[in-house]
Amino acid sequence: MKELSKIALAVEPSSTMAIDTLFKQMKAEGQDVIGFGAGEPDFNTPDYIKEAGIAAIEHNETRYTPSSGTVELRKAICQRLKADCGVEYTPQQISVSNGAKPCVYVALRALINPGDEVILPSPYWVSYSELIKMTGGVPVIVETREADHFKLTAQELRDAITPKTKAMILNNPSNPTGMMYSRKELEEIAKVCVEQDIYVICDEIYYHLVYDGEEFVSLASISPEIKERTLLVNGVSKSYAMTGWRIGYVAANNQVSKVIANYLSHCTGSPSSISQKAAVTALTASQESVEVMRKAFERRRDYMVERMNSIEGVSCIKPHGAFYVMMNIEKLIGQELHGVVIRDADDFGNLFLKYGKVAVVPGTGFGAPTFVRWSYATSIENIKEGLNRLERFLKGETI
Repeated sequence: MKELSKIALAVEPSSTMAIDTLFKQMKAEGQDVIGFGAGEPDFNTPDYIKEAGIAAIEHNETRYTPSSGTVELRKAICQRLKADCGVEYTPQQISVSNGAKPCVYVALRALINPGDEVILPSPYWVSYSELIKMTGGVPVIVETREADHFKLTAQELRDAITPKTKAMILNNPSNPTGMMYSRKELEEIAKVCVEQDIYVICDEIYYHLVYDGEEFVSLASISPEIKERTLLVNGVSKSYAMTGWRIGYVAANNQVSKVIANYLSHCTGSPSSISQKAAVTALTASQESVEVMRKAFERRRDYMVERMNSIEGVSCIKPHGAFYVMMNIEKLIGQELHGVVIRDADDFGNLFLKYGKVAVVPGTGFGAPTFVRWSYATSIENIKEGLNRLERFLKGETI
């Protein structure tokens, strides 16, 4: 048989999905395991949003819609972006697809030719680098430091740009670090992007989940010049606990949006008509449920950060957004735990799951091999027990 696609064969499996799959397998076997891996809220979709989906079925709104989403939903997205982020788009500049991940992919498809470079700050969401490769692009990884709160500086961005640079990906607030860029930092990054004429795929899916009274600033709101070069990715998954409904969108200038809409018409067709109706309700109804969830996440974050920093051998810095904490395990590298010398986060994660019965995500797949990611999108009881088990695991005890 002839060989398979070299591009497809080069794609690495998702480390976040791998750890979650193993956790679920152990749980199904009846083992007492606690998971901190999956990146989704543990809250249920609010009832009023579910009712909108049920009504769509009952009213037979179950047929194909335009490939880039219904006009009703695209109008609702425009209204929400203006109200929350201060950016104005027309419905023609919005493309809706089956979650934010496909939106990042089609955004790259609209921009990237084989060999084009895409700057990607690390730690990065595991799928970004693979999505770049899947479009024939070349990921240019720029390592950030914990001392700088894992944020890319304008100078680091400038230094990474070459004649082959087409775009960069900016995730704000960040998965996996939970860090968020200030207005000043975004202004400096925007200046470089405009001067060097590069696009920015800006994934702002966690923009509602911001803590400590911090101001969220959308990159597209900085100036008309950066807005023209920004492909703004967002969706309803994280803010409204709608991960399974699979609705994301990308907002961009007219030319880019037309290309994306054409691409979607051939590769995916329309998103679920039922999910689109539910998303309209999520975006246009009261946002009170979002705030309830945000406050709960903030309380959990505060507990996790304080407790984690009290445990000898590990540490973390306080994130300002999303629902993740990056735990630093540098002090454990080279040490022996449970008869195994820890070389990196993969070793730690495997051992912690085997002997501590806790699933976390090794930072290796994020470009951060001396960190592991904890999600606090789980109950405070699970967080307390998970950290209890961490203490026992580090003392050599087996759960």
